[in-house]
Parts: sequence; structure tokens; C-alpha cells
Amino acid sequence: MNDDLLRAVEAALFAADEPMSAEALSAHLAGADVAPALAELKEHYRARGVRLVERGGRWQFQTAPDLAHLLRREREQARKLSRAATEVLAIVAYHEPVSRAEIEAIRGVQTSPGTLDVLMEAGWVRVAGRREVPGRPVIYATTPDFLSHFGLASRKDLPGIDELKAAGLLDPVDDAYDDLVTQGERAAEAEEESESAALENPEESA
Repeated sequence: MNDDLLRAVEAALFAADEPMSAEALSAHLAGADVAPALAELKEHYRARGVRLVERGGRWQFQTAPDLAHLLRREREQARKLSRAATEVLAIVAYHEPVSRAEIEAIRGVQTSPGTLDVLMEAGWVRVAGRREVPGRPVIYATTPDFLSHFGLASRKDLPGIDELKAAGLLDPVDDAYDDLVTQGERAAEAEEESESAALENPEESA
């Protein structure tokens, strides 16, 4: 390994305003093959206070997870997503690029425009163009910030709804409301079955 190249890759990533792909690094360093340098630097920083990580094909330095609390000056408020937003985010992530109509077909219900707006404002979903079909609907995809926020190297590492719920990304009020609705529906079904049985067997009910 050329020490000069190793140091150049390290310096370029350290000074970069945003994560860089291997291709961008190579172009910045006169077409050099940066893959070996990236692999060596990743291993070098594995046990240090900062780590070199790849998120969505882009490389960046970030604080080691076990030390992040030392650098927080203010307590961050956890972002809470409604059930609808979580479902839409999961559908976009697993099926991207996907149109709003396709999202609604998968969910089985209409999707409020505000739901996609919330995800785009969070920087997790972006407009990825238009589908080449009649009407040319807008299609959506996830962003590198989505992968970075959830600590994913690629979409292959995507969690499911259960993992998102366990991580506290579903509003507990929504869960409680859904439980109440489910209980009400079950009670109504039981009452209907009871009334139906009474009509069929009037002597037993008497």
C-alpha cells in the first residue's frame, strides 16, 4: 500500500463536506485505485473513537456508537413516525422506485400527501423522476441520509416493521388506538354471533 495514497484518501475524507463515493475519491486523486486504501483505513479505525463507514456507497468518518453520547450538547428528541408514515417509508425502501398509486395499492388505503411530505422533509425520501407510463406519475426512492440515519450500509440491511416498532419509531398512541379498534370489532362480532345463535335456537335462549 502506498502510504502517500493512504494519507491522501484519509485527508480527502476528513476534509469533505459530505460523504464521498469511491469513484469521487478516485477522480479527486487523479484516478487512483482507492479501494485498498479504503479497506485499510476502515480496519485501522475499527476500534478507535471515530470509524470509517460506508453508507449507500458513500464513505465518511463518524463517531463510534458507544461514544456518541459524549458529544451531544443537547438532548435530541427522537423522531416519531405515525403508522402510516412508517408503512410508506418501508414500502418506498423495499420497492423503490415506487409511485404514490403503487404505495396505495400495497397498503390497500389512500396515502395522504402530507405523509410523503413528512418523509421528504426528514430527508429520507426523494423524488426519483417519473414513471414512463400514461400520466407519467412521480416516483419516490430513499436517500443516502435514510441509510445513514438508520446505520445501514445498503438496502439489503433494511429492517422490517417489527424492528422499526421495537426501535420506538411508531407512535404508541397509534398502537393503543389500533388495539381499541380491534377489541371493539371483536366484541361486535361476538355479539352478532350470539344474537344469530339466539335466533336459530329460540328454545335454548329461553
